[in-house]
Amino acid sequence: MNEKDDQVLNSRDTNKPSEQTSPKGVDRRRFLGQVGLAAAVVKAIANPPAASAKSPAATATGAKPDVSCALSPGYPPVASTPYGISGRITQATILRDTAAANDAGLGPAVNLSNGDSQIYASKLGTYTKGLIHNSLGVVDPNSYQSMITALETGSFADFQNIKTGGQHFPGMNHTLNGPQGGLRFDLEKPDVVQFGQPQVPPAPGIASDQSGTEMVEHYWGALCRDVSFLDYGTGTGTDSAGYSGMACTELTNMSCYTGPRNSNGQVTPQVLFRGNFPGEIYGPYISQFMLVPTSFGVQPISQQWTRFQAGVDYLTDFPSYLKAQNGFNPPGATNESGVFYASNGRSLSTWTHSDVLYQGYFVALLVLGTIKAPSNPGNPYNGSLTENGFDTFGGPDQAAMLGELAARALDVVWYQKWWVHLRSRPEEGGAITHLNKLGHYPGGPKSGIDVKMSNEVLNSVAIQQTFSKYGTYLLPQAFPEGSPTHPSYPTGHGTVGGACITALKFFYNGAALFGTSPLPAPVQSSSDGTTLIPYVAPAGEPPLSVNGELNKLGHNVSFGHGIHAGIHWRSDTDTSLLLGEQIAIDFLNDKALTYNEPFSITIQKFDGSNYTFNNPGHP
Repeated sequence: MNEKDDQVLNSRDTNKPSEQTSPKGVDRRRFLGQVGLAAAVVKAIANPPAASAKSPAATATGAKPDVSCALSPGYPPVASTPYGISGRITQATILRDTAAANDAGLGPAVNLSNGDSQIYASKLGTYTKGLIHNSLGVVDPNSYQSMITALETGSFADFQNIKTGGQHFPGMNHTLNGPQGGLRFDLEKPDVVQFGQPQVPPAPGIASDQSGTEMVEHYWGALCRDVSFLDYGTGTGTDSAGYSGMACTELTNMSCYTGPRNSNGQVTPQVLFRGNFPGEIYGPYISQFMLVPTSFGVQPISQQWTRFQAGVDYLTDFPSYLKAQNGFNPPGATNESGVFYASNGRSLSTWTHSDVLYQGYFVALLVLGTIKAPSNPGNPYNGSLTENGFDTFGGPDQAAMLGELAARALDVVWYQKWWVHLRSRPEEGGAITHLNKLGHYPGGPKSGIDVKMSNEVLNSVAIQQTFSKYGTYLLPQAFPEGSPTHPSYPTGHGTVGGACITALKFFYNGAALFGTSPLPAPVQSSSDGTTLIPYVAPAGEPPLSVNGELNKLGHNVSFGHGIHAGIHWRSDTDTSLLLGEQIAIDFLNDKALTYNEPFSITIQKFDGSNYTFNNPGHP
């Protein structure tokens, strides 16, 4: 992308430049503002389409029973006049116009990339997986330009003409993962181009100290992949459990590490590979919503999963890495026999390799029902002696909303991935680190690479231990194909997670505590993942809340894809959860207008502050 394409502008920032530019594929979004939408709506109401002269019965394959067969003998049909029918069409139009006007008032978003695509002629540090690469993993210029052309025009034909490397692997072709999803229009929230700063800052640059530090965390995550969360900090030396203690020591001393620390500023086994949101550093590593058994209707869900074979990692030699970059999609991973509770990084990796994208949050909804979690205090049906929520505020509303939000969130994050950031995956950071260590870097003894990673990773204990185990400095991957074929930042799993978690907080009381009726006492997986055991909290630890365990669930899922599997940066996850939260807030603000019930519902956001949704109700 050119520099202007990287600076799609943002409405939530009042200091907008006087000129705004965006990729040509997005210019078509101006269409709605040019056609007189309100006039078209009014005309459509006043002049509805004429009914077809051809009746459905005329095209049916069998005879249609006479309508009289369904009536009581001697009684004709009776016209129904539900409450408010005369004004509902007009009111529905007003609600749509109101929501659309509110969303349009936000204007376009400010979106800034980290500039790596302009800094490095090689495009290392920019997403290129699935395109054509040379023997060092540097993208072919013509292949890269074919992708950029498609992004600039938005033309379906141009996307079909991208020169991918996978075309050279018949039957094993890893095609690009749905880039056009970022151009779909939306009728349930602001448009995709209206999300950006401050929820989505520029991704850390590939050569930055933060990216170097995140790579260090990735190498430790790979080395600890088979270590039970219960065993963090229990080993010594370079045995597998000992890696976790070494990770804590190294990350504690890294000034650019953004993960949680204890009150003394240390990274400890209790907080290692966790998120920073309220409640996340307490209790078992795995959220209660990934452990407590539940059911989907009459189908029991044990919360036990299959798991990849322990000790088997991928892309640890350069030929395998290069084939993956060129779009080769190898056969799937081998699983261990049996099923297990989530107990280590490899089990989380296995989950995220195959899950339906909002599966973890749908299961969390089922768990909330199983444990009879109380409704949000603002639910309009609380205390009612005459009715309960069903189509609104009840189970059908909750379940459907998660699917709606997942789709809406994906649209936004896919636009961010492809049209703004094009951030490369950690596996490429590992390849650059490997090549740097072999002398390929600007001014080094070997040529071909114009990126030098931060000394935070090049001089780390983590890559020394990785080389000792694998014989290369490449980042070991949990998936045979490595990362999927779409850019890294932000992450789809995280954005969907942030959105769905916010919806669950909208419906349920986030302050409810596990171990306090009706919620069960917390549990955790045994070290081997075969059983659930009670969790005994250390002295002084606060009880686990619904909010805290939902926050933890978001990082469990997204770090399962990221730190534990090796395919996403920590900053991908942290940013995407916040982005998903904002998408859900905007979505729910639009949705609130449509409810008949008056309500005022407050949730706790990821940053610990409160947000309130209000609907005065309809007359």
